Amino acid sequence: MFKTKWTYSAIIVASLLMTSCSLFDLELQKDYDYEHKTLDPNIGISARKFLENRSYETVDNPTDTVFKWMRKGLEYAGIPLEEFEKNDRTFIFLHNEAIKTWDTKTKKVTAGLFFDFPIVTGVDGTGKPITRPATKWEEYNKDDVRNYFLYLMLQGNYNFDKLTIENTKAKTMLPANTVASKSSLLGYMNEGKGFDQEGLMVLRLVNNSDLAPIQINNKTTNRSGGYIVTNGVVHVFGSKGNTTVYPFSGAL
Repeated sequence: MFKTKWTYSAIIVASLLMTSCSLFDLELQKDYDYEHKTLDPNIGISARKFLENRSYETVDNPTDTVFKWMRKGLEYAGIPLEEFEKNDRTFIFLHNEAIKTWDTKTKKVTAGLFFDFPIVTGVDGTGKPITRPATKWEEYNKDDVRNYFLYLMLQGNYNFDKLTIENTKAKTMLPANTVASKSSLLGYMNEGKGFDQEGLMVLRLVNNSDLAPIQINNKTTNRSGGYIVTNGVVHVFGSKGNTTVYPFSGAL
């Protein structure tokens, strides 16, 4: 199990480094020919550097900004990037698609947490919330955004070799008993709590195959993963059609 799961993460890392269409573009929904050999999954930088390298537009790299919306959310929430230099953590990174999937034809947000956790604009006569998709982080309650990102930081190593097809509970940086506001639909989910009340995340492998993805809270599978940074592990979420990471394991 140890070697095969490292093979999965290493192949993804190698693919990213070898082609602009794979790792750093993170377009891993295509069919690739995976080699069954162990490559080095270490990317040799901290989680913070990984985030920064793929979120800022530069003259040399104007388009490789797959974590841009994640960084914007962290900035709005007031979470310093130094948090991504802390040791012995597993970091859940959000691809832009996990936050805001934009349909260029309809010019509307059609997926991602901006769509799945829409802004509440009022309630109807039955008490049901009236909503619309968000278009920017600033439309959300700042504490909710901060707590959401704290939930995506896990204490300890939860790489592929540490997981099985059985659910594994992981402690996040989110304090227990945190409740989301009613400013977005998240506050109406999970029996009106929004967040897992123990600050826990559930992770498992979808199946026993060598290339099995990781699933969070029995809902969302990773886009890519197994990046071994100098201070922990990074998994990236935001697969097309399976974009949003829900901060609780119960039913929607």
